[in-house]
Amino acid sequence: MKKAIFTGLGCMLCVFVYAAADTVRLASPDGRTNVAVWYENGLKYSVLHNGVPLLVASEIDMTVLDGGVRKRIGRIRAVSRRKVDERISVPIPEKRRIIANECNELEICCRNSYMIRFRAYDDGVAYRIETGFRDSVLVVGETARFNFPAMSRTYFPRITCRADADIFHTAFEENYPCVRVDSLGPDAFGYLPVLVVPERGARIAVVESDLESYPGMFLKGCGAPSLEGVFAGYPLEWKQTKGEYPDVVVTRRADYIARVKGTRNFPWRIAVVAEEDRDLPGNDLVYRLASPSRIGDTSWLHGIKGTDEWIPDINLYDVPFRAGVNTASYKYYIDFAARFGFSHIMLDAGWSNVTDLNDISPEIDIEEIAGYARQRGVKLCIWTLALELNRNLEKALTQFNDWGIDCIMTDFIHRDDQLAVDFYHRVAAACAKHRIHLMFHGAFPGKGFNRTYPNAVGREGVLGAEYNIWSARATPQHNVTLPFTRMLGGPMDYEPGLLNNATQDGFRAIPGMVMSQGTRCHQLAMFVVYDSSIQLFAGNPSQGMREPEFMEFLAAIPTTWDETLIVDGKIGEYIITVRNNGDEWYVAGMNNWGRRDYNLNLDFLGDGNYVATVCKDGINADRYAADYAFETFDVTKECCLPLSMASGGGFVIRIKKH
Repeated sequence: MKKAIFTGLGCMLCVFVYAAADTVRLASPDGRTNVAVWYENGLKYSVLHNGVPLLVASEIDMTVLDGGVRKRIGRIRAVSRRKVDERISVPIPEKRRIIANECNELEICCRNSYMIRFRAYDDGVAYRIETGFRDSVLVVGETARFNFPAMSRTYFPRITCRADADIFHTAFEENYPCVRVDSLGPDAFGYLPVLVVPERGARIAVVESDLESYPGMFLKGCGAPSLEGVFAGYPLEWKQTKGEYPDVVVTRRADYIARVKGTRNFPWRIAVVAEEDRDLPGNDLVYRLASPSRIGDTSWLHGIKGTDEWIPDINLYDVPFRAGVNTASYKYYIDFAARFGFSHIMLDAGWSNVTDLNDISPEIDIEEIAGYARQRGVKLCIWTLALELNRNLEKALTQFNDWGIDCIMTDFIHRDDQLAVDFYHRVAAACAKHRIHLMFHGAFPGKGFNRTYPNAVGREGVLGAEYNIWSARATPQHNVTLPFTRMLGGPMDYEPGLLNNATQDGFRAIPGMVMSQGTRCHQLAMFVVYDSSIQLFAGNPSQGMREPEFMEFLAAIPTTWDETLIVDGKIGEYIITVRNNGDEWYVAGMNNWGRRDYNLNLDFLGDGNYVATVCKDGINADRYAADYAFETFDVTKECCLPLSMASGGGFVIRIKKH
């Protein structure tokens, strides 16, 4: 039985549902993605795309303690609908400057003071739980179970448990092996995003957005074609670890996951829908669903192109001083940045005692370094340990303002329980007040955080270039998997640009002489392919000084973009990305260990004549991976360029109007 009541508020329709078997439906604006929601021993939903199931009878639930009484999501009471059609202006656009936010929305009121809000987009589906309790409550648990069609495969970043902590302590830095979903048991924990590829039909990526004062969601296997959300318990007791870079380990957790206000919104649970692999890297659904900016004036924000010394270990050569964490070396980095047009240099770990920001290294004169940077038109970015920054936040930021520092990194967080998530918001708000840009390392993927705090320009949460120091895990295959998986969770600080480049057989992990797997142009292409409005060059400046043409080309690549197009790509194999900044276009390609030829149509260009500069794999790059070549020629939008990528190769093309 149904009773429909038209309220007269625009096109709003309220439907009161009395029978448990009644199903509420929602379609995307293009009608190709359809959601069905019903109550049958709990709230369930399914998702179809072009008539093919992507999620089947998946479950939504939450249990809270309200005044000592357990309350779960009850039966459906009322439904309302609306259309969302807005344009989002992005202060620091790592994908596009204007984002269209268009969807159909379904608001489902349930018994026990719960509401579920569904949104259907042309490129995904999302829901969030909302509550209306009078007083604060404890969230005992949340059920987010995703049931996929049989034979589905997943690219699953499985976590390895630390010896000194529980499974919820992680750096969020893993590979993405492809396995059958039903091969994952309950001991298999992975972090978001997780990409699932059914046997037929569209790909579906599970991720979340608008995470605030609530633990992040992990996924675990169920021994079936299903993945289930898991959440860290609320921290009750913790301790500081020992070692060179201490962090905080939770030693006792509560039997609930969060303490929250009774009336609030919870994070969006998102299923990104993509018909082809190439539809994934350009998706910005996570950004659309995040809370709007909490920074009033954003005019001071900007993209950052900097250098970092962590990976090459300041192993400078052909210099008249002893290289290391000292004033002379940082002045050399400043000269290098000024020579090639980098906006910043990073003072990474070591400039001070990591657990005392006031205890500056005796080899460092921070005032002299800051003054020299101002003189050369270069800015400083400075590393901090999260534990120490948390203890002395306001004092540290005031000191950084005095030194003229407008960007900091904070590192070794390694958690996303409720208290850790609160730390991210507190630090970002404080940095915004001091007009300081911020990036998090040892951190979970951003999940839309950079919309809420656009000064949070960078986030690690990725197995990036530093892994070349001690392992062979950062392979070209991994590198061309990241845009289709990890990048769906938000921008990532991979730190590309290594200048020691190796073939598959020639690679060795050598600290201080760090190699990359794949070609020089594979590293170069990351500056275009990977979303991040802060890009840190991780190569050795002493090498870069000897190759000025290459460094000038690399340093000129923007970090913010007016528009992004993914013209082709296949997960784990290759990607071709086109980006636009003002009157310049950049095209970049990256390849796995297979050699690849590609014909690039330039039909994305406007009318008129253009000049293209290509940096591509050299003729001997298959044997000497650092081999590259430049070529310049005229083009129009009618042109089709034949391109070749060596094994582990890549290319970058800069196109300017004549």
